[in-house]
Amino acid sequence: MAARMRVISDNDYSGDPDGLVQLAHHALSTSVELVAVIGSHLAVGDPFDPSGRSAQNAAAAARTVLDLAGRPDVRVVAGSEVALLDATTPHRSAGAQAIVDAAMADSDRPLYVACGAGLTELASAYLLEPRIAQRLTAVWIGGPEHPGLAVAPPRAGGPELSEYNERIDVTAAQVVFDSPIPLWQVPRDAYRQTLMSFAELDLLVRPAGQLGAHLVDALERVRTMTAEFGMDIGETYILGDSPLVLLTALQSAFEPDPSSSRYVTVPAPRIADDGSYAPRPDGRPIRVYTHLDLRLMFGDLVARLARHAAT
Repeated sequence: MAARMRVISDNDYSGDPDGLVQLAHHALSTSVELVAVIGSHLAVGDPFDPSGRSAQNAAAAARTVLDLAGRPDVRVVAGSEVALLDATTPHRSAGAQAIVDAAMADSDRPLYVACGAGLTELASAYLLEPRIAQRLTAVWIGGPEHPGLAVAPPRAGGPELSEYNERIDVTAAQVVFDSPIPLWQVPRDAYRQTLMSFAELDLLVRPAGQLGAHLVDALERVRTMTAEFGMDIGETYILGDSPLVLLTALQSAFEPDPSSSRYVTVPAPRIADDGSYAPRPDGRPIRVYTHLDLRLMFGDLVARLARHAAT
């Protein structure tokens, strides 16, 4: 099957291992030309990657998954190791350059930049070459709930105004929201829908060869690590980066679009320095996804892993 679209996957692969599941799924999706994979940095002090070389470690973790998926052909690069210093100065990383190169390439297939962490590389690419805004669509897992659409999850001390992926690089999020880049956002209330139980993971994903076992082992390590800190994460795991596959590779056959998921169109708000949204009634329209087709997303994931294991 010929690829219908081009995708760049940009994620903190050395952090929360839900990104590894997303990458494996994208790598096995035949409708996607995986142009490049960018390993991006984590938030300062993230316990997942105490070495502090998160972009380099993320690239290495991505390469392991791609090799297990039988995709050694996919180009993997590292992004910047740090967030933007200000809203006008880009980081000239290999990750940012990969986005610019793909966007400016002569191709009649749409390009999606699928971001499952901070927006440092996309923001840098835009600052390096603003013309990319007319040549790609950004799909981002991140940002807090939009007022009137959902409420923040309860937590001790009160709900958070910001959200983890946004906090990785608030300045980069400000750059992207202030830009004309077409944006499909999956905020916290939407990506928290993507629950898969550990029983399902053991029964449906682990048996899928070395790749399936590698993915479940990575998720299980999080359960073990959090238990050491006295935290019980329960029966489920949020595979919050998997909507990047649902909204790209799993689009409808005719009039291609993520037609089985629902979104609203809102004016892009400004992002304040504390990560909260500042209303901007005249902001350019962005998609904000509110409901995700989990049946299609998880069903396709399990089927592709099983088929890969059988080859």
